[in-house]
Parts: sequence; structure tokens; C-alpha cells
Amino acid sequence: MLKPAFCPFPALLLVASALLVPSAQAAPAMSKPPKITGAVASVNPLVGTAEHGHTYPGATVPFGMVQLSPDTPLQGWDGSSGYHYSDSAIQGFSHTHLSGTGVGGLGDVLLMPTVGEVQLSSGTPGKGDGYASRFSHARESASPGYYKVFLDDPKITAELTATARTGFHKYTFPASDNAHIILDLQHGVGNSVASSGLQVENSTTISGYRLSDGWGGRRAVYFVMQFSKPFASYGIERDGQKVADGTAKSDGKGVKAFVNYKTAANETILVKVGISGTGIEGARKNLNAEIAGWDFNAIHTAAVQQWADLLGAMQIETKDPKVRRTFYSNLYQSYISPVLFNDVDGAYRGGDRQNHVGATFQNYTTFSLWDTFRAQHPLLTLMQPNRVSDMVNSMVALNTERGQNEMPVWPLWGNETGTMIGYNSAPIVADAYLKGFKGFDPETAYQALKATALNGRNGQDEYAKHGYVLSTGGSKQSVARTLEFAYDDWCIAKMAEKLGHTEDAKLFFNRSANYINVFDATTGFMRGRKDDGSWRRPFNPKQLAWSDYTEANAWQYTWAVMHDSPALVKMMGGDKAFIDKMETMFNEKDDVLSNIQDITGLIGQYAHGNEPVHHVAYLYNYAGAPYKTQYHVRDIINKFYNDTPVGAPGNNDCGQMSAWYVFSALGFYPVNPAEGIYVIGSPVVDKATIRLDKSRYGGHTFTVIADDNSPQNMYIQSATLNGKPLQKSWFTHADLLAGGTLRFKMGPTPNMAWGQDLASRPPSGMPANFSYPQAPTPSVLQKGNWTLPIRVAPGNENPVAGFLPDLTTEDGALNGSGVTVDTSAPGAAPMQVYQSERYGPDTTFTYAVPKDATYTVRLHFAEIFGAEPGKRVQNIQINGRPVLTNFSVAAEAGQNKALVKEFPNIAPDAKGNIVIRVMAAPNSADQNAKISGIEIFKP
Repeated sequence: MLKPAFCPFPALLLVASALLVPSAQAAPAMSKPPKITGAVASVNPLVGTAEHGHTYPGATVPFGMVQLSPDTPLQGWDGSSGYHYSDSAIQGFSHTHLSGTGVGGLGDVLLMPTVGEVQLSSGTPGKGDGYASRFSHARESASPGYYKVFLDDPKITAELTATARTGFHKYTFPASDNAHIILDLQHGVGNSVASSGLQVENSTTISGYRLSDGWGGRRAVYFVMQFSKPFASYGIERDGQKVADGTAKSDGKGVKAFVNYKTAANETILVKVGISGTGIEGARKNLNAEIAGWDFNAIHTAAVQQWADLLGAMQIETKDPKVRRTFYSNLYQSYISPVLFNDVDGAYRGGDRQNHVGATFQNYTTFSLWDTFRAQHPLLTLMQPNRVSDMVNSMVALNTERGQNEMPVWPLWGNETGTMIGYNSAPIVADAYLKGFKGFDPETAYQALKATALNGRNGQDEYAKHGYVLSTGGSKQSVARTLEFAYDDWCIAKMAEKLGHTEDAKLFFNRSANYINVFDATTGFMRGRKDDGSWRRPFNPKQLAWSDYTEANAWQYTWAVMHDSPALVKMMGGDKAFIDKMETMFNEKDDVLSNIQDITGLIGQYAHGNEPVHHVAYLYNYAGAPYKTQYHVRDIINKFYNDTPVGAPGNNDCGQMSAWYVFSALGFYPVNPAEGIYVIGSPVVDKATIRLDKSRYGGHTFTVIADDNSPQNMYIQSATLNGKPLQKSWFTHADLLAGGTLRFKMGPTPNMAWGQDLASRPPSGMPANFSYPQAPTPSVLQKGNWTLPIRVAPGNENPVAGFLPDLTTEDGALNGSGVTVDTSAPGAAPMQVYQSERYGPDTTFTYAVPKDATYTVRLHFAEIFGAEPGKRVQNIQINGRPVLTNFSVAAEAGQNKALVKEFPNIAPDAKGNIVIRVMAAPNSADQNAKISGIEIFKP
């Protein structure tokens, strides 16, 4: 504990304070609080703050650099935004946050009001050993641009609002002789402090910085904060030690401070904080420009007006108030990222970690491109056109500043995190250019994309040579990269075509057909391929294998051919085969073989909680079955979206999850985000009036009407566009921009004829008469080329310790661990054999042997997965005969210990095979049976 006033101001200042500042200083004059009406009143910022949504409830303006929100104690993945609804304590209020990401970051410049003895660690709420406080959701509220909570322990009401670059705090204290406001520069979300510092400039102003290491590397935040009431005294702690009395400036890794007050009952103290990425003077400029006075309500009102302007551009009508709240909450979440990243004078911190001045564009950062290119950016193109060119310029500038011929992948506060795959700036830039945006140089942007695609990194060298990224294990994500590269190449081809780069267009169109090279017609899935053209084995379409897929499995990534969906239908065998495969995906058991948390939103093998499938429900339109799209879109919405904290199907991912809902609730979706086509689904709202931007789009209005709409009436019976019958199951971006009315007649049973014929289906994005390349000839699966004695490590792709890989079995999945395994059991194999395993619910291994002998079969097991001891029970058969029933490796041997089971006198079956079947027992809590080694030999 620290005494509350160990560092007073100079005596003269203290005397002045004592004479001029009464203990109950009058609060600054304020205007009236804003009236919250219309679309703003229908937003619940708490949507997605529970489970795995990873959103935050705090105060921000659209795309604001400041995102001022409470931080709660939850650590780890579900604490990525700094706040989780399951928590019952608040550590304080920091000024930067991420919305819906799967990695934690930011959480800079935390303030916390307290009373009593000073504590400079967050401590355990309720125990008096820290500044964190308990709170109740019953006394918490949030709306766009505003957050309010009652802190139970100090009995303080905290209110927050914001401008683009400043945060505004309003703290209402109880009567106290020991009231404080804590400043903690050590606090952060998912990062550590490299250096921090502050300076007490006077009794109302503190400035400083926080330099942190975390996601994306080193990052700097500078701040200037002003207090409405002069503090009587203050204290500073550096790296756990108090700083000498009278010290007004301190630097270190763990710099914290507190300011002290005597407060009357219900006395309000305001704090306004400007932040910047360029320096303290940049933060000061931002603060002075955006909050000149102390009228908290005026700043709140201005924030509300910004949100009202954006949200009100889409006016919906619905009989269900929950639908209204869900719609506007998701529209709100769609407008939080990317975030502004410059000062009021235009200066910004660039990718070269230098300050840049004189920019002719507003600089943005926090682009979750692998996610947001699919729907969120097309939504911004439609509804926020005045920001689009600035966002493109920001990406191009970052590429130039970094000097690596690599357009952004996942930029965060001027740094490139390198998170995720592909060069997904391509669809965003191409979409802007193809839709006629002229606020950036298209040739410069194109050349940057071309250089990125040809830079030979991240598997692009293999992609250029083979037409696919090689499947060689590890975390290569070979199939996903191939498919993402192919789509991004299509986007580059479209730009090249319009710019007149004919040869480039031909090159990139040809590359965009490379998805063919990873399609296995035998299984009907996109799968990993080796350099000799053979398919990687084992293969289980339910297995999430980072070696081939990104946060998904084969069921979820096989459909990622957004630019050429008609060809995908044909490759899969035509309409019926394609529809059947889609239906199988939705109806499969939802047992994705993965231990990662963000495989959520499952309907069968469809995983809406991750972006690769976001377009998939709309693909039925390409096979002439729009009624299937209508059913599944409604089903996804009904299962996973609502207006409560659990109303998100997974990570919101900087607005992508929300943008999917917005488009789908309106009744259409951009399957190919850069094609300028919307594919029709099933509108949830009864009516939507979309007011288009006047300066960019002439202020036209596009209206969607769903007559006789209801939860049961999900099927389109007929449609008209501007009064003319619409038989097509799609329409164009140009149709929408021209204004008019899209009207649906809804009913409870499918109209299977609507949108069914070929002329009514959405088109391919490929050139007419395109000549598709020939895919590599797949190798033929050969069984039986084994030489006695047979020694196999089924969980390895390469030989290990004298045991060969099993490259013939398709079943199961591979797992490896570097744990030390006790191999003291009689007959045990070398430890490396037990450090890998083949697992799955039911895996069969077949080995051809001479028929005229009997054999000994020796099986090797070890429980190397820490979370599973006692949960895994399995059955083993050899040639159809049970040899181990209700068998538990952990029960017999414990964890990380070799277990050997030997079976003599095994005769081959009639085909000359020894067939070993490893199955999860029906009563097993974990339905993944496993085996590490197999030996077959003559005794």
C-alpha cells in the first residue's frame, strides 16, 4: 500500500490550491444529455461480449482511433478485447481496443478512479488489495458513443464518451478525503511494456507515452490528459518502487501514478485524454482540437450524432423488435474498424516507424483483411464511400513505407502483424477501382499488388512453379493459401484488364484457375498435394489440419472459389451432386476434429464462426436451387445472431461477422466481393430503405420490401426490380446505385422454379471462353507394398527410428508432441514413435502379407495429450475380431508412458491382409481413438 500523498506540489502551488480550490469544487457547466432515439437507440454494444465474440462495450465514434472501454481481468483468448461479459470486475478504462479479434492487443493508458488507501496494482476485487472493482451488469449500460457503470467497491459512477482521437471520462465520487485517479502505464491487453514515461506538467495536466511489445511488434502511444479539478497532490511509482517526493517526471517499464482529491458527495471530476502515434505534441493537438472545453454532454451528443448519421442511412422496418436491435447492433459493429490513425493535422506514424506529414489522405489502420474483404469492406464501399479511397491509400502507403513489395496482410497501428494468409488487400483495392473510385492512383496500387503476388514469399514460389502450394506438413496451410492466392490473382487480373495490361491480365487469370490443382475429384474435396502430384495422406475432411487449411477443414475450405462458382458446381458433378454435397455438409455430425477454440457456429460441418464459409450458403443459387439458400441463410441467422451478449457466432473479426448479418438480413450478399454482384438470399427485415451517399452516389434510395415476411415465410415466391419481374437470383451493384425498389413476395413453401434455369443464375467472373489448365495427374493409391517385418509409425509422414510412415491409409489424422515418453515397457519402441499418433473415431489400417503364415501383431500406444487422461476409451479389432475392448491407455499406463500390446498367431484374411481397426468406444468421452505404432512380423 502507498500513502495517498507522498509527492506534493511545490509549496507555493499547494498554498494557492488551498486558498483557491474548495473541497467541493463546482462542476463545469454542461449542456443537457443527448436524447437517444432512432437507430442509435436500437444498438446494444454488449452484443458479442460473451462467449467468443471478443467485442467490447465502450465508447467510440465510427472508425475512431480512441476506443475507450472497460478492461476486465479475464486473460487469454477470450480476453482479447480487454472485456468479457463473464467477468464481474473492472480493472480500469483504457483508450485503445480491438473489436472481435482472435488475438489480444492494445489496452493503452488505463485510468481508474478509487477511494481509500492508494493501491497501484489491480489486485483481487473485494479484498482491498488493488484498484480493481467489482461491478454488476444491472448497473452497467452502453450505447453508441457512451458507456456507464457503477463501481461497487469505491461507490463511483464512471461514464465514458469519445471523439475520434480523444477519450472523455466522467467520474462521480462519494464524499471522501482519500479520492484518487490511478494512471497505469504498465497495463495492457496481450502486450508487455518496453518503456513508458510520464510528466506531471501542472496540477491539471499529465503527459507521457507507452511503448509496448506485442502483436505486430513494437508500438508507441503518446498521451496528454487534463483534469477538470486541480489535484492536490500526486504520486509516481516506477518498476514497483516509489519515486522520490517532488519528482514530476519518470520513465521505466512499469510507470504508474495517482492523483489525489478531497471530494464531496456526488462530486464529478472530468478527465479528457488525447492520444497519438506521432508524439506528445500530436496528442496535445488532438486534445485541444477535439475537446476544447469541459462539456461532457456536448461531446456525447456529437458522438451520438455521428452514429445517427451512419446508422440512419439504413432504415429498416420489422414486426420483431429483437430483429431491429440485432440489425442495428451488427451495423454498429461493422463501423468500428478500420480505425483512424493520424493526428488532426494529418501527421501519422508510418510503417517505417517514422512520422509522416503532409499526407493528402486520412490514414487508417487495423485492417483484418482475411476476414473483412468478404463483406465488411463491400459494405463500406456501399455505405461509407468517402472513406474508401483513404483506406486504399493507407494500404498502398504502408506498402511503400515498409519497402518489402508486400501489401498489408493484417496491419495494426502502423505495424504489419503478418497474421493470416493471402494478399487480401487485392479484393479491397480491386473492388474500389472496379466500382469507379478515383481518390487513389490505380496504377500505383496495381503495381503494388502485382509485386506482392510475385514476391515468392509464403509459398508463392511453389504456387508459381507447381500451380499450388506444396503440402509438406507443419503449419503451411497449403490448400488455403492456394485457394486464397487464386482468388486474389483473379482480383489483380480484373484490375490489369481494366488498366490495359493485357499480358498481366492473362497471367493472373490463368493463375486464378489454380484452385483446380487442389481439387480431388475422387473425394470431392480440396486437399493437400505433394510435389509429385500425390495427395497428402491421411485425409479426413473433418480434420482441422494447419498443414493444409487455415482455421478450417476440408468441408469448410472446399467452396472457396468465389470468382468461379459455376465451374465448381461443374467440377463436383453438376447441380444435383453439388447440392447433395452441400446438404451433406449441413447435415453431417458437427464433430470437427480440432482442439482450437474458434471453430464455432457449427451446423453440421458448416462453421459460421470462421470466415471461409461466409459465402457458402449462397452457392445453391449457382446450382439452380435458391430456395436452399433461403432456408440455410435464415437457419444460420436464427441459430447464431441475436441482440444479447451471446448474439455472435464467433469472433466478430473487426466487423466481418456483423457485416455478413447486415447483408443477409437485407436479403443479398456479395459472394464474390469484387465482382459487383449481389446474390439473393432471404430478407429478414420487412422493409429496408438504403439512403446512398449524396456526394458519391447522388443520394439515390434503394428499397427492399418483403411482402408477407415472417419467420415461417422464408421462401421467395416471386420478385420484382423496379416493378419488372425478376427471375434472376442476383442483381448488380449498378442496379443498387441507380436506386429503385427490390420487392419480394414471401411464402412458407419453396418456389423451386424461381432462379432455377441457367439464365437466372449468377455468372462466373472468368473471361468468356477461358481455357482452363489441366490439373496434375493424381497418383494412384497403392496398397500392399510392404516388406516383412512391417514397422509403421502411423502418425508420421516420414520414417522415424526404423518405423516407416503409412502413406496408404486415408483414415484418421496426425498428431505430434515433443513430450518425453517413458519407454521402459517390455517391447517398447524408441521414444520418437510414441511422440506421434494417428487418431480418429474409426481408423482402419490394411497390410498385405503372404497368406501361408501366421504373424505376431504388436501395437504401440501412449497418452501424450494432456487434457485427455481418463477420457479416452477405445476398441481394437484385428481382422474383424475384437482384441481390446473398452481399453484405456491412461488407465493402464498413465500419461506419457509407452504401452505395448502383443497378439500372436494372427492369420491373414481371405485377401491376404492383416486389417487393424482402431475405434472409439461408444462410452468414450473423447471419440478419438489413437495408435502410435504397428509391428507385424513372423515369430
